[in-house]
Amino acid sequence: MTTTARRRWSREFAGEIDGIGLGETGPVLIHGYDPPAGGKWIDSVIPGKLAAYDRNSGEELWVSPCEVGYGRGFGIGMGDEDDIVVLGPSIKGHRIARMSSASGELIGAAEIREFDQALVFGDMSITVMSDRICGIMTNPMLEVWSYARDGERYHIAGRCGSNVLVLYTDLNRKRQGVLRLDVESGDFVDAFLPPEYAVIHELVTSDGIAVVLVGDRTPSRFRSGSGGGAIRLEAFRADGSEAHPLWRSDVPNDSIDELPEVSIAMDSGKLYISSDALLEVRDGISGRQLGDLTIPGLDERIAWGVSQGAGLLAEETRASVFELPA
Repeated sequence: MTTTARRRWSREFAGEIDGIGLGETGPVLIHGYDPPAGGKWIDSVIPGKLAAYDRNSGEELWVSPCEVGYGRGFGIGMGDEDDIVVLGPSIKGHRIARMSSASGELIGAAEIREFDQALVFGDMSITVMSDRICGIMTNPMLEVWSYARDGERYHIAGRCGSNVLVLYTDLNRKRQGVLRLDVESGDFVDAFLPPEYAVIHELVTSDGIAVVLVGDRTPSRFRSGSGGGAIRLEAFRADGSEAHPLWRSDVPNDSIDELPEVSIAMDSGKLYISSDALLEVRDGISGRQLGDLTIPGLDERIAWGVSQGAGLLAEETRASVFELPA
């Protein structure tokens, strides 16, 4: 039976939202910017601002200018010294910045190489670009390793304990797989999933489990109106010496687009599957369905995330927190 998720709170954001952060503890973080009149600006980066809200009540705790603005690449998370860590573009190139979680005061910032995706953890932050993956020690904001190999293109990453899992394309074979790297050194560990997939749309990880959303057609700009093809979920244990299959399940896909209108997230061993305004919850180990929820606004999302039973949804100018199965 499908029910509507209970809304814990909702707040309007003074500006347009482009990024969110939700950790296991601490405030809800909303990153955004004030769009210029007429949508025109001189530089390719618009100055950003960061707001913190109480995760239970939605009370605004503070709003502060942020060294990271709106543009290519973004990442945010909680550090391990009562700080917030933000990575992204600035007027002077890409930066990593640390801010006080209590007040929004800037603690420090450093220049880094540009990236497309970033993951933030207390010990290490990971950035991904098509030609490399980098490890940045979070507190000193210092890049300590970089991984790149000829014939590979990198897409997204997730973390499982001491390893980083990276979705990549083998350019020679034109197939996709998942690499496993050591999080401290960036050294290659193994091919967690060999490059045997036509396309992997998404990769998520939690509590030693990795789930991929797999398609049977390689996206092509020359193919139109032929349907998105079959898609499925495949789950693996990721905390051992090899990928141990757990379960797989087909996902209904009636879209005429090349890419499916399905998105996934994972937290505390549970998999959350978003399709339009519907959110399906499954057990990560068994794949057993735990429930279906309707979340108003999910089909118009800018970003969404899940942590400890809280679902954070960002629309263009509004942020909401919903109660989800934890």
